[in-house]
Parts: sequence; C-alpha cells; structure tokens
Amino acid sequence: MKFFLQFLGIILFASCADKKEVVTAVIEVNQTTIGKHIERLASDEFLGRKPFTDGETITVNYLKDEFEKLGLSPGNGDSYFQDVPMVEITGTPSEHMVISGNNKKISLNYLKDFVATTNKAVTDVRLENSELVFAGYGIVAPEYDWNDYEGIDWKGKTAVVLINDPGFKSGDSTLFKGNEMTYYGRWTYKYEEAARQGAAGVIILHDTEPASYGWNVIESSWTGARLTIASELPKLEVESWISSESALKMFDASTMKGQDYKSLSRTKDFQPTPLGLNVSVSVKNEIKKDVSKNVVAMIPGTEKKDEVIIYSAHWDHLGVGKPIDGDSIYNGAIDNASGTAGLLAIAEALKKGEATKRSIVFIALTGEEQGLLGSAYYAEHPIFDPKKSVANINMDALASPGKMKDLTITGYGHSEMDEYAKAEALKQDRYIIPDPEAEKGYFFRSDHFNFAKIGIPALYASGTYEGFDKSIEEVKELSTYYNINNYHQVSDEYNAETTELSGVQLDLQLFYTIGLKLANEDYFPKWYDGSEFKAARE
Repeated sequence: MKFFLQFLGIILFASCADKKEVVTAVIEVNQTTIGKHIERLASDEFLGRKPFTDGETITVNYLKDEFEKLGLSPGNGDSYFQDVPMVEITGTPSEHMVISGNNKKISLNYLKDFVATTNKAVTDVRLENSELVFAGYGIVAPEYDWNDYEGIDWKGKTAVVLINDPGFKSGDSTLFKGNEMTYYGRWTYKYEEAARQGAAGVIILHDTEPASYGWNVIESSWTGARLTIASELPKLEVESWISSESALKMFDASTMKGQDYKSLSRTKDFQPTPLGLNVSVSVKNEIKKDVSKNVVAMIPGTEKKDEVIIYSAHWDHLGVGKPIDGDSIYNGAIDNASGTAGLLAIAEALKKGEATKRSIVFIALTGEEQGLLGSAYYAEHPIFDPKKSVANINMDALASPGKMKDLTITGYGHSEMDEYAKAEALKQDRYIIPDPEAEKGYFFRSDHFNFAKIGIPALYASGTYEGFDKSIEEVKELSTYYNINNYHQVSDEYNAETTELSGVQLDLQLFYTIGLKLANEDYFPKWYDGSEFKAARE
C-alpha cells in the first residue's frame, strides 16, 4: 500500500517538474518555541480563549505582541487586527422540549435529550405547536437531482433532518460522494437550507457515527453564549438537536412508526413526510453586539509584495463553561493552541532566513468554534486580493503522537497543493494519503474551507495515520481516545512533561518549507478539474 502511495505521489509531482526551483536556506522550526506558546495559550490565564471575553483580549494582545517581537509588520494596513463584527446571543432554552400528537406526549429534558439555540438577535424565540415534518437529510442539491424539501409549504413548520448525507454508509460510491462527506452533510448547511426554505425550525437527529462525535460534544458546543456574524440572510426561529434515543421515541410516536426512515431518505424519490406531531420549545436571549478580532501579521516580499502566501490557524476555543470535576476552563491545548503556536514558530523560522520574493501573511482567526466566523468574515472582506493570494496553509489541532510516516491530506484531490505536500513529505521520508475518514467532513470543519470558497488553493494536513515508532493501530487508539475524552472538553490541557511535540514539529517544518518554496517562485498552484472551487479561482 505504502509503495503504491509513494509511486503515485512521484507521478503526481512529476506534473509540476517544470516549475522553476529556487534554492533557499532552510531554517529549523524550533520545537521549544512550539511548546512554549502552546503552554502559554492553553494556560488558565487565557480563560479558554473565547471571543467577547477577557480571554479574547488577553489572547489577541499576546499574539500581536509576539508578532511584533519577531519583527513582523502589521498585516492590515498599520494594524495587526481585522475587526470582525459579531452578535453574541446567550440563550436560555425552556427546560423541556415537548413533542405531542397522535394522543402521545414526549417531554425531552434540556441537555440530556435536546439542545436549542437561535441566530436571531431578538430576546425571545419559540416554536409553539409547530408541525414536525421529516425532511430526510434536509438537502437541496440540483447537481444530484435531489430535493428533500419539495412539495411542502414550510412556513411555520419544523424540519426533522438526519446528520451527514445520503452517501454515508450507503455502500454506493456514486451516491453523492459515497462515504466522503459533502458540504450538504454538515450541520451548518442543514440550518442554512431550512431557513432558505422558510421553515420555522430544525431538529437535527444526533447519531454518533455519521456526526463523528458523541452527544457530549453537542452538549458542550451548543450551550451558553453563541456568536454569529450580523447578516441579512434568512434565519430560523430555533436551531436544535435531539439525542438518538429521543429520535427513536419521536418516530415511535409518529406516522412513520416501524418504517426505516434512514433507508427511505437515501432515495431520490423521497418526499418530506408529516409526522403527525407538533413541537413546542422556547429560547430567551440576552443580546450583545461587539467586535472580535482576527490577528494579522506579515513578512513583506522583496519583488512581488502584493502576491501572498497565507498561513492560518484559529486562536479561539470554548472559554469557561460547564464544570467537570471542578474544572470549568476549556483550555483547548490541541484545539487549537497547537496551530496558533505553529503560526508563531513558522514566523520565527521565516524571519531568521533570507527575505522572500512574495509576501507571507499570518492570520490568527476568531470564531472558528462558532462556525468558522473569522475566516468567513475574511472571505467576505479580504485584506489581500484573493486572485493574488497564492495559497493557504491551515493548521488546526496538531497532535501527532511522535514523528509520523504519513502526511494525511484532508481534501486530497482538489488542488496542486497536494503535489507541494508530496514533494516535501518525500524529503522527510514520508508518504501522503487522503483522509481515511473523509466521511467525517473535516474538510468543511476548519478555516481553510472559507479560503477555498473564494478560490485560494488550501492545504490542510498533518501526520495522523502511521508513526515511525508507533503502529497504525497504536495511533488510531490514541486518536480515538482524544476524540472521546478530550475533544471540546476541559481535559484538553497541556502538560510539558507528557506532551509529545516531535511530530508537530515535523509537520510544521513541512508547512514552513512549502511556504518558503511558494514565496520564492512565480507559479500559482491550480485547482484540479472537477474541484468545485476551480470556478472561483478562474
């Protein structure tokens, strides 16, 4: 398998052999620097780095000061900050979500059975006996001849939808993209599409495998204050999830009792189905409008200053939340003090080297945990011309348990950034592989996605599959442990004595050399034919 992947990569990179090679002195990305910044950013002092809190002020000022110490220039005119106007909505849902009809009544308990939020900046939202209609996967995709909302007037109604998309675990690689999640499978899309259809609310049915995370993640991520960007786009009254156990109770009380609703949803002839049930739930809101910040610094180029390579990582995490064993600070050491520390470590290495022809930009983004808000705002209000933005290299949750043989590329097959990654991986005696868990939709779950949406070829990769000193099984076991026990939990903390950073350093070294190469050549990486992002670039 590995020989095939290495052979494939050699062929892949041969297509770019005509690029002019520029020999530049390579500096080592400092592992001590990486650890120092992770430890500081993930300390209790930073209060979980949530936007609109004291933790944000501490974080963005720390990053600005560190970029200044390194000698980087402000990236937004004469400022290191890009203001990102947001609305903070602190919602308090009713204690119960009541589902009734067919002479039955189900009372779901907040947090245990359901969560409910809204992006409407009003003090009170509610669903009052809103008719429940099962809308399959909640997808309208003309290119697949698919419409889960067709034939229903959705005004006042609440759509009940499945997470992920029809291809997942279908056994049919031609159904959407098979097990690889499309954007239609993401929860963000579910809410956006239902609002476009005029629905009053949405209930997403949680299921651990297709969601790729357990109910504990829903519980921690969809409670407390939430952020959104002020927008004129249509919004739902209530956005909610219910647990898989609650979903079974609901269907058992509905007109679809006994039917295999998941299988029915995988066919093109699926039609939205009234469940004979209504839902009532409310959310009372406290509204706060404020401005968060992206932190932007740069190393100006010598010849082509307006052509930029963009390194990105999100600085934010979940802040102070639900206490677990007396600890209420969600420090986010891996997610994403690691990537933010990577920005500073790569900037340090690049500043030690020779000046580059093109400019190199470093953006620490806000609001990723709230729905990629900082990068979405940047995509709508880019500081640097997207057509002259050569590439984006994004870093999120770097946690390799030692040096890794693989470089796993999330979104493999979209652009020639695969080739750049392959070339540098070979120099490290590594091989590249596509994301083996493409069904989890990681390509849509970090900030590179918004750069790709405006046509900038993006690389999102890290060693996650096979170690030089750890087997595939050992690496998988460690990854599974993190996802179950530490992801979005108070336990995602940094311990200098036990945290292994050699693999993180190896990845950052690769990102550094890719950026250095791009910054000293004239070539613009291209999107491959068939990528949905190619049109935006052209």
